[in-house]
Amino acid sequence: MNDTQEKSRDSYRSLQLLNEITTDELLSQRELAKRLGMALGLVNSYLKNLVAKGYVRIRAFPRNRYGYLLTPQGIAEKSRLAYQHVSHFTSLYRLARQDFLALFRALEDSGVRLVSFCGIDETAEIAYLSLGETLVRLDRVMDSSKAGKDFFGRPVATLDEGLGKGDGCIVITSLKMQGEIMGELLRRGVDRNMIFCAGGGPPVAPCPDEGS
Repeated sequence: MNDTQEKSRDSYRSLQLLNEITTDELLSQRELAKRLGMALGLVNSYLKNLVAKGYVRIRAFPRNRYGYLLTPQGIAEKSRLAYQHVSHFTSLYRLARQDFLALFRALEDSGVRLVSFCGIDETAEIAYLSLGETLVRLDRVMDSSKAGKDFFGRPVATLDEGLGKGDGCIVITSLKMQGEIMGELLRRGVDRNMIFCAGGGPPVAPCPDEGS
């Protein structure tokens, strides 16, 4: 992960914590970790940093319990981070839309008519919208962590289930998990020339090998 991605993730986690602390509830670090799906040690580290910067203050409650409250500086920082991330995701949407559309049009020109999506998150939804502007159609949808859920009217299958239904072009549609998904597909014997990513060089070029 490069420095820009790491900074973006750090600021997003800080925004998540500040959003939770905004409420009047008495939330312990453990409760914050559960709500946000973060490790307890990670929550502790971020809270220490927010307290040190003056964005959050600790309030003691009876029975040796502690809560966290936003300071005026913390409220201002939360607004700044929210604006920053809205701008970031607007830019991400525009670029991802262009990249996926270029990929699908290139596949269409090469005679491909069916593709499968692998990795379902917010960028997969952008990919689906771009796909609708071409003659290429969606065959299978795969993501082991979201198996059984619905993706635009199609059930999401596990990798094993999806790969067992036949061959064909696979488009990795999660930008965040691109490397991990590529590795999983290769470990399952998928031909790397049939795996494609958006924004990775020439539109019809396969994804690079994991770690390259």
